[in-house]
This record gives sequence, structure tokens and C-alpha cells, in this order.
Amino acid sequence: MHIGDLELGERPLFLAPMEDITDPSFRFLCKKSGADMMYTEFISSDGLIRDGAKSVKKLDIFDYERPMGIQLYGHLIESMVEATHLAVAARPEIIDINYGCPVRKIANRGAGAGMLANIPLMMEMTKAIVEASPLPVTVKTRLGWDDSSKIIVEVAEQLQDLGISALTIHGRTRAQMYKGSADWTLIGEVKNNPRMKIPIIGNGDITTPLEAKEAFERFGVDGIMIGRAAVGKPWLFAHTKHYLEHGKELPDPSVSEKVDMAKLQFEKSLEIKSEPVGIYEMRRHFSNYFKGLPHFKEMRLKLLTTLEVEEIFSLLEEIRNKYGESRPDASGSFWD
Repeated sequence: MHIGDLELGERPLFLAPMEDITDPSFRFLCKKSGADMMYTEFISSDGLIRDGAKSVKKLDIFDYERPMGIQLYGHLIESMVEATHLAVAARPEIIDINYGCPVRKIANRGAGAGMLANIPLMMEMTKAIVEASPLPVTVKTRLGWDDSSKIIVEVAEQLQDLGISALTIHGRTRAQMYKGSADWTLIGEVKNNPRMKIPIIGNGDITTPLEAKEAFERFGVDGIMIGRAAVGKPWLFAHTKHYLEHGKELPDPSVSEKVDMAKLQFEKSLEIKSEPVGIYEMRRHFSNYFKGLPHFKEMRLKLLTTLEVEEIFSLLEEIRNKYGESRPDASGSFWD
């Protein structure tokens, strides 16, 4: 699969851009696990052009993460074009436009999935960004605004005609938010439309290697984007790649291996963001790493409330000691 001149191999796996989740520390783990393409957290064009510290910081890209995309959102063409110039200066491989975020405060302003209620503006904005960017421009969007306006087949053709290099489709409408099931049949319809020549990346409800394999085979997509399912499970990329290549599922990492991954991500979070931000932003990940452990409530509460770095590391070791070492059949660590 190619995006412009960027070669991503066959059946690549993408890490979805997620606000307050796909920061550099989480991306570090996902890259080690084999994610082929990753993105920054999505960035507000208004925040970026106003030199907002949080937005500007999101432009940081490390060489080991590449290839990387910077995803922008906004409702004003002029701001999005200016933000595109700033994003290009950060030297990503791709500029991605977010026409898919369903969150009310974004969509109701006309940004993100809000653009699905104003297709002429979406096209005008896309044209301006493609013209402004020397890098490949891609788009992520949804099936439509609601069940009565699933217009993705027509929208995909129009976006392609404006010069985008790839299209990611989340198989829900804006009205669905993240509820219900993703409808991959329309994603497949876009991919199998003889007019479509650019790569189509499918997104939505891919939580296991088997689901990824079925999506590739049944709907013919060029790539798959994994989002929420990878939170606290960065190994999902490695396990999916193994299943796609060998047809065999790998066992989940042991609790001890999960502790190793959580510690590594926490160390990166502290290195990049320092205290206390590096602690706050790990809490969601800690919850997901150890989700489902029996009799874990008290330990979880401690892990998610303390601001003492050494106590957190001690708690992680306590989890290791209480819930188990490496699998008996494992040789070496998960990352060997």
C-alpha cells in the first residue's frame, strides 16, 4: 500500500489519532509492537495558529515513530490552511484532515464530523489544504451525519477528485458517536467502487486479530486503523500481524509482561511530560492494562490517585507479585 511515495507494505495497521491518548509515550509502545503508521493526537487549527502551548507541543515527532501523520481539525478554511503550513514545518510524512470526530463541542461548531452536515464546505476546505501542502493529504471521516444521510460513497469520490492520497472511514455516522456497531458494508462499497483509486483504510470495532483478518478479506480494504481497542493493549498490533501472517493467535501477555509494558510507558511519559502531567496522563492506560483482574479495586484506586512516582512503581511491582510472573511457555520478555 502506498500513500503518495510512502510505502507501507501489505495490509498495514494504523494507530488512530485519539485526544489525550496517542501521546508520544503510548505511540512508543505501539511502534515497538509493530504499528505501521501512527498519528499525533488531533490538533485544533485555531489552537495551533494562536500558538497555544498544548497544540504546539502535539507537533513533536520523534524519528523512531516514523512514518507519522499530523491530524488537524477546524471549521475555518483560512485557519486550517495556516495550520497546515505549521504542521508541514514539523516534518511529518502526511497531513491528515479530521472530518470524523463526533464530540459535540467540536461537531456542533462545524469541525470534525460536523463537516458531514456541510459537504460543500468540506470540499472547499479539502481543496485548499491539498493545494497548500507539499505533503500527501489524507482524510478521516464517517459514513454520514446520521442514518438518513449515509453519503460516504459520493463523498469519497469527491474527496479523491480533489487530490487526497488516502481515505480512512470510520463505519459509524456522527449521530451514532461510538454506540452501536460499525457498518463495514459501506466501507467495502467505497473500496470496491471502480472509480476509487486511492487506498481505503477501514476503522471501527477492530478489537481482535481475527476481526482484522476478516475485515481485510471480506471488505478488501488496503489498511486497518485500530483505536480504542489498543488502549492498554499495545501488543494488539504485534498479535494482529502474527495472525495475518501465520493464521495462529498468540496468547495474551502475562500480568508480569503487562507490568513491564506499563512501566516502560510510564517511564516515557515522565521523560517527555514530567510530573505531574506524566502521571495524570497515564491513569487511563493503567486502568486498561489491568482491566479484568479479580479483587483489583483497592489497588486500582491507589494506582489512579497517588502522585508519588516511587509509589506507582511499587504498586506495579505489587501487581506483578500478586497476579503472576511470565507465562511458563514464554522465553524472554514480550519485546525480545
